[in-house]
Amino acid sequence: MKAFYSAVFGWSFQEWGPEYISFKDGRLSGGLRKADSVESGGPLVVIYARDLSAAETQVRSRGGSIVTETFSFPGGRRFHFADPSGNVLAVWSDH
Repeated sequence: MKAFYSAVFGWSFQEWGPEYISFKDGRLSGGLRKADSVESGGPLVVIYARDLSAAETQVRSRGGSIVTETFSFPGGRRFHFADPSGNVLAVWSDH
């Protein structure tokens, strides 16, 4: 998981035990908790990218899959992806 997000979004990580890691991207920080299984239906985490096409290429090349192709919405464009563990997130850009 760390290798995927580090390669795709440039995040750095700090481990806080066997079930939790925090990340930083140089501006923002957050955390990831290990779970026994991935469940659908939770909130959609949306990550900003300056270059949406490059982010999509990185997601695909690092083992993620696109679950919703890029589409326009008021305020920009975005796509939804599943990371290698099956967690679904989105990436958006205002360009």
